[in-house]
Amino acid sequence: MIHEILPVGMLQCNCSIFGDESTQEAIVVDPGDQIEDILSILTKHSLTVKAIVITHAHIDHIGGAAKLKAATGAPVYMNANDQELYDHLDTQADWLGMRRESRTEIDSPAREGDSLTLGETALHVLHTPGHTKGSISLWIPSENKLVAGDTLFRDSIGRTDLPGGDTRQILSSIHTKLMTLPETAMVIPGHGPNTTIGREKERNPFLQR
Repeated sequence: MIHEILPVGMLQCNCSIFGDESTQEAIVVDPGDQIEDILSILTKHSLTVKAIVITHAHIDHIGGAAKLKAATGAPVYMNANDQELYDHLDTQADWLGMRRESRTEIDSPAREGDSLTLGETALHVLHTPGHTKGSISLWIPSENKLVAGDTLFRDSIGRTDLPGGDTRQILSSIHTKLMTLPETAMVIPGHGPNTTIGREKERNPFLQR
């Protein structure tokens, strides 16, 4: 399995590009910006995008989805609970002092229990609300990897003071959905360095309360 992580945009969102060597298909997670750089990685590996997955509808994670969809024709997956947040993308841009981005229709909801396949690899959708109402994480058991979006970080958790945020809910999501995964599982957060489930169980100060 090809896996490249590209920090994109002003807030350095971790965009994950997963590729299957046998089918030459790819899934791109959180194309927030720098679509030309994402396309260059896809070209380098001769990959065709079959799905664009959004962990949540903050502009730094979804801002480039319309451009990537236009370039590749791939469908966009996002949890429907974040549609209202996506509808206010211009407001998000103005609040952060970022350029306004074009929007696209969401082609398919990403719901708890759904799975996407890439070759023989399954990516399982976990609904992990708290940072936003529609936040999701992707669990990839065959790779022992979790794409956590902005739910879980190295030594931290996602902020909950923005619209749709809920501290009690994000802690519940982490404890019931993420901390039950293998301690050796690699966590790819929405920003910053990778970590593991075991490390966060032991050291994350937000999870010791």
